[in-house]
Amino acid sequence: MTVRRPTLDQMRDIVRSFGMSMNDGEIQSFLDLMEPTLAAYDRVDALRDSPPTVKYPRTPGYRPADSENPMNAWYIKCEIRGAPGGRLDGKTVALKDNVCLAGVPMMNGASTLEGYTPEVDATVVTRMLDAGATVMGKAHCEYFCLSGGSHTNASGPVHNPWKIGHTAGGSSSGSGALVGAGEVDMAIGGDQGGSIRMPASFSGCYGMKPTWGLVPYTGVMPIEPTIDHTGPMTGNVSDNALLLEVIAGEDGLDPRQYKPRVDEYTKALGRGAGGMRIGVVREGFGWDNSEPGVDAKVRAAAERFRAMGATVDDISIPMHLDGAAIWTPVALEGATDTMMKGNGFGTGWKGLYVTSLLDAHANWRSRADELSHSLKITMMIGEYMLKHHRGHYFAKSQNLARQLTAAYDDALGRCDLLLMPTLPMVAPPIPGPDAPLALYIQRAFEMIANTAPFDITGHPSMSIPCGLSDGLPVGLMLTGKHYDEATVYRAAHAFEQDEDWRTL
Repeated sequence: MTVRRPTLDQMRDIVRSFGMSMNDGEIQSFLDLMEPTLAAYDRVDALRDSPPTVKYPRTPGYRPADSENPMNAWYIKCEIRGAPGGRLDGKTVALKDNVCLAGVPMMNGASTLEGYTPEVDATVVTRMLDAGATVMGKAHCEYFCLSGGSHTNASGPVHNPWKIGHTAGGSSSGSGALVGAGEVDMAIGGDQGGSIRMPASFSGCYGMKPTWGLVPYTGVMPIEPTIDHTGPMTGNVSDNALLLEVIAGEDGLDPRQYKPRVDEYTKALGRGAGGMRIGVVREGFGWDNSEPGVDAKVRAAAERFRAMGATVDDISIPMHLDGAAIWTPVALEGATDTMMKGNGFGTGWKGLYVTSLLDAHANWRSRADELSHSLKITMMIGEYMLKHHRGHYFAKSQNLARQLTAAYDDALGRCDLLLMPTLPMVAPPIPGPDAPLALYIQRAFEMIANTAPFDITGHPSMSIPCGLSDGLPVGLMLTGKHYDEATVYRAAHAFEQDEDWRTL
């Protein structure tokens, strides 16, 4: 096949965009000299791509009617059965709709991607099916995952399983709602600023953001490689630990992974909290938007750990107050550069590129007015900072992230776990269709102060439900040392077994 050649007009625009000065004759001379190089592109175009093999039969599924989708949590319902037997035999799973599932439509919450169907299974999908799970479909998520609320999906908001009309949290909104409602045993979520832990907190389930790189991100649509995480959301701690055992470990295709240390997480269950050292992080409480009922429930939960035999002390990590600020340039500039301008994948890394997704996603440029308001403001800020500040603040934030990591590591040298509220609030109302822009944006980003810092430092961080405030779930967040998910699970399981959180 022959790759389409550039025209003089197209190359004139490219030359101008680089700030070069050439007349048409000079440009044409360069065009003529490009032909041998473009012949290499012809050869690459003719060669066959090498996506992973799809192992399990499936049908495309269907979009459920409102009557079987009251929370608007499902995008596609299907039933893909994995291997007979296996550690996940009998377990039902929903996939966040940024996870590739071959032959089943994927829109990642976005109207501009609707109609796309991937031809590959993400690594986590293959691993779950190999372990005997049954994939029940794709769960709605936020518009290209740029919201901590559940109101930005192009097909309408996802509702909280505890109270229709309130947010389920984002961006793994459907995953949290379906697990919180008990419609599936497990779900896969994604987390770049809290998008596993936020819906887990708002919707009343268990959400683990593993150590960065522990779980392969292969086949999941990226936002920014240094903060991309994927992980388990479940109705109980034992299922969460089990699912992480199945999906963790190198796959040889994800550059986020550098010799990850896996563990048998289920062996940490049942050991109780006695003798554990838990640091209650002072700076995680009392934000401007913190609700007194939430802070009180989390502090009461800390006292329950004390009653179980843990040593529980208040500690101070002043730099935590700057954590979300340090995260911001990486998330905004990185998302603009990689996910949007880079067509979802960007360049500069080895691994599996889902080229069909890259091609389909590039369509956003001709339909940019359809993008969600939360994505638009992200791109506007990100592009301004990249263009007019040279990416300086992205770079500086990556440098500051090492200091932030060291601050948490220092605290974790004195205790086993850090404890704070996952979110400063319980689930607020979903903005209506005529809500002012300011409220729409507020509901997308108002809750990230405690979650976002651990995306840029990569520490394992889990939201566990610890009670109800005004009839809605409250999340407690436990954060551990890198690759020490087992200690997080030990404490979470002890708390879960001590008393039913729904009664607290």
